[in-house]
Amino acid sequence: MQQGNINVQTENIFPIIKKFLYSDHEIFLRELVSNAVDATQKLKTLNALGELKANTENLKVEVMVDQKKKTITVRDNGIGMTAEEVDKYINQIAFSGAEEFVQKYKDSDKQNAIIGHFGLGFYSSFMVASQVEIITRSQKPNSAAVKWSCDGSPNYTLEETSKKTKGTDVVLHIAEDSEEFLEESRIREILDKYCKFLPVPIKFGTEERTIKEKDAEGKEIEGGKETKVTEDVIINNTRPAWTKTPAELKEEDYKTFYRELYPMTFEEPLFHIHLNVDFPFNLTGILYFPKLKKNFEMQRNKISLYSNQVFITDNVENIVPEFLTLLHGVIDSPDIPLNVSRSYLQADGNVKKISSHITKKVADKLGSMFKTDREDFESKWEDIKIFVEFGMLTDEKFSDKAEKFYLLKSKDGKYRTLEEYRDHVKDNQTDKNGKVVILYTDDVKDRHSYIESAENRGYDVVVMDSPLTSHIVTKLEQKGENLSYARVDADTVDKLIEKEDTAPSKLSEEEQNALKPAIESVVEKEKFTVQFESMSEKDQPMIITQSEFMRRMKEQQMTGGGGAMFGNFPEMYNLVVNSNHPLITQIAEEKEEEKKKALLSQLTDLALLSQNMLKGEALSKFVRRSVDLIK
Repeated sequence: MQQGNINVQTENIFPIIKKFLYSDHEIFLRELVSNAVDATQKLKTLNALGELKANTENLKVEVMVDQKKKTITVRDNGIGMTAEEVDKYINQIAFSGAEEFVQKYKDSDKQNAIIGHFGLGFYSSFMVASQVEIITRSQKPNSAAVKWSCDGSPNYTLEETSKKTKGTDVVLHIAEDSEEFLEESRIREILDKYCKFLPVPIKFGTEERTIKEKDAEGKEIEGGKETKVTEDVIINNTRPAWTKTPAELKEEDYKTFYRELYPMTFEEPLFHIHLNVDFPFNLTGILYFPKLKKNFEMQRNKISLYSNQVFITDNVENIVPEFLTLLHGVIDSPDIPLNVSRSYLQADGNVKKISSHITKKVADKLGSMFKTDREDFESKWEDIKIFVEFGMLTDEKFSDKAEKFYLLKSKDGKYRTLEEYRDHVKDNQTDKNGKVVILYTDDVKDRHSYIESAENRGYDVVVMDSPLTSHIVTKLEQKGENLSYARVDADTVDKLIEKEDTAPSKLSEEEQNALKPAIESVVEKEKFTVQFESMSEKDQPMIITQSEFMRRMKEQQMTGGGGAMFGNFPEMYNLVVNSNHPLITQIAEEKEEEKKKALLSQLTDLALLSQNMLKGEALSKFVRRSVDLIK
């Protein structure tokens, strides 16, 4: 029997491992199962190269929980280890068996690449175990089985033992503070999370089922003999959709895989993108476009990152641009560098290349859909609009491509690209300074009177109602030459699109100055600025507007990304008085002050009511005053 000290720099290595090396103790099982899968993949590679002769048809990994003995065993029938290999790969932490193996066979079978790192990955066992045993027998001819044992100190024992089958058993004697991991439901939860798509069958438990007797054609015989059989429960899909080529898959296969990824999601995705790159880096995966809700924050962090089918994380913000986190699905790349616990990404050149490629692939897919079947693309636009806007705001390369398929929808439901829409309105909606003004609304019903006023002048209004509208219109203005966006309630329509000819005012400046204090007396001075405008007689006598600049800055501050300096500003509005409306002229000429005040109160309240701004006591007074006026 060999006894010795594990080759580490300090006796405190195990407390360090237990506390700091891994962010979550549950990943010990991922590491052990991944190492077991590595062992089977090594065997397949060496067998294919003719360096070993072994049966590789029934390779699997088995996880067993014994609550009485308080042990968890991870068993594989892979390559196994000799006493010398245990000494090298387990006792000498400085070495990494997997890394050495990859280096030696780097030009061989790429499909059997190694996913784990023997050594520190194995030592994650001591986060939950008071003692760990390795019982292993190498596939090499005439190899003796050996048993390694360690209680969490640098001291270990290594001795020959008996083992009928080749491969490795790792037995964890679970510590008192980690007995939650002896619950089968807890282990199943971890296996489902990390090992759901490993390339080797993972067995966890058995199930009993009844098989009915069948005839020569394989059909069940009615009343035939029934036999109870016990079968292994395999918890993983060894060939998930992303490991196949697009040619192998049908549309239904992609939908089935989506349901496998998100069993609690009842809505089907709009469409998908299949990633399949092997140069200059390895990247596979399937990304799905969900129907994005208005609250798009709820849709994020639904992409899972894998490395050779081992789950790493569902926080992929370090590997894909922020806007792509709105998508769902899987990306898998062995070229993404991981730290020793495989839990955190390290930003390097490969990550940036992969990120750029995914962005390009998504933009190209959207562009292709738009060109190939515009009608279908338009039918999906309202569901993907937020995603495209988020991408345009946060990624300049995506923005450049997206300009060609970003759509504006007119109030009548007609979709046009940015270039098409500019051509559509430029003759009528170019102001006196040569700037094309695009009028938009966030709500067709609530802004009806403003839209009507614009349409009376032959102007077109687009519907822009996403949470990112205030950000995207600013972006589009920056990229468009001689172009501006204005919400229809930002000012009077004649101010939004100023022309050379303006209607003269029926009220003189002196009359306006005389009427203004009376109007100010019936509104909140802190909230409203009274101003007179020379408008059409057909327009409302009074309307409420809000500065495009101020409102846009406040909205941007509320949704993040700028405008913070306006966050504490009170809501400010303009009460615009139509100096050409007959009622305003009549009120200006009214001699009885009480009647004048009542009429002005009624008009201002009507303006407030039209914008759903008349509430509580003010609304009650308006109703009573309306009844009195009718009498």
